[in-house]
Parts: sequence; C-alpha cells; structure tokens
Amino acid sequence: MFIQVIQGKVADEAGLQRCMERWATELQPGAEGFLGTTAGIADDGTFVALARFESEDAARRNSERPEQGAWWAETERCFDGEVSFMDCPDVTPWLAGGSDDAGFVQIMEGHSSNPARMLQLLTEGADRIHQARPEIIGGMFATYGNDGYVEAIYFTSEAQAREQEKTAIPDDLRALFDEEQRLAGEVTYYDLHRPMFVAASH
Repeated sequence: MFIQVIQGKVADEAGLQRCMERWATELQPGAEGFLGTTAGIADDGTFVALARFESEDAARRNSERPEQGAWWAETERCFDGEVSFMDCPDVTPWLAGGSDDAGFVQIMEGHSSNPARMLQLLTEGADRIHQARPEIIGGMFATYGNDGYVEAIYFTSEAQAREQEKTAIPDDLRALFDEEQRLAGEVTYYDLHRPMFVAASH
C-alpha cells in the first residue's frame, strides 16, 4: 500500500467539499489502484487527506490523468497558500486498518529516531490495545524519508475516545506505551471531528 498525504490551509470549505464530492463521483471510478481516502479539516483550519493506493505507480498514474489535473486546478483555489504533498511508500495497517465506519479520526505526524521500532511496538500491542480501548477500530502507520511517520487512528466516536482517554493504562501496556511515546518525538496532531471518506469502487 502507498499513501499520499495532502495538507493545506482551507480558504473555501464549501467549495472544497464540492470538489471532494465531485472527485468521488466523477473521477474516482477511473482511478486504477485507488483504495480509499480519509480526509477532514482540523481545528486550526488545516485540511488533511490520506489517499491510499495499491502502489506508488498507481498513485502516479492517477496524478497524470488530464481530468485529475483539471480537477486539481479547481480544487487548489479552495486553499490559502501552498498545499503540501507527502509520499509514504511504506504503510502498515493494524487491527481493522482504516475504517470508513469511524466517527472520529486522529492523525499524528512526526519524526522518530526509530520508526521501525515504533511500528513493532504498535503491531505487537495491537490486540491488547483493542482490549483496553475497544473504541479504537484500527489504524495505519506510514513512513517516509529516513525518519518521518504519519499515523492515523480510527475511533467509533469522539465521545467514546475522550471518555476512554480518562482510563488508566493497564500495567502490561505501560512499558510499551512509554517507549512508543519516547520514540514518537515531537508530534503534530490533527483531529478530524467530521471525517470524510471516499471508498473505492468494486
């Protein structure tokens, strides 16, 4: 799996919503290798989208379609300033992965001294995490460059996530959690209170 992360400050939210809906109905059917998109607008006005493809080649072929270029020329006018694109060639889903049934999605971005160890801790503890935090449906851990990572966690609802945050971490997860926190470094959080999903045609 390959993920392209798209980010930018929103200037026209209604216009962006229309463009996203148009992509889903008009362009998505012709996007070979497209697996799905999770998107939303965070509290600071940043739009974040995680577009999943079967491979980097599939993502590139989609970008090269003339209709994709025309759509993007219209869509980028909905942003204030530059829009960044970040390619993540290594993606690992955990538990149920990215779920379109989520009512709340939290995206974390950062740089780690050891992303591989972060992923190992996450996958080793996934079942126990789900037992302790049943509102977590699943997630995806993606890396780019030498030390960059993007992690997305999908929750049943924000209310349940906030309530469960108050519970104590079980003793058998404490060491794992503490090590992951140390490796995560300085993290930027994007809370998608009203996540938008684009599903792949089957």
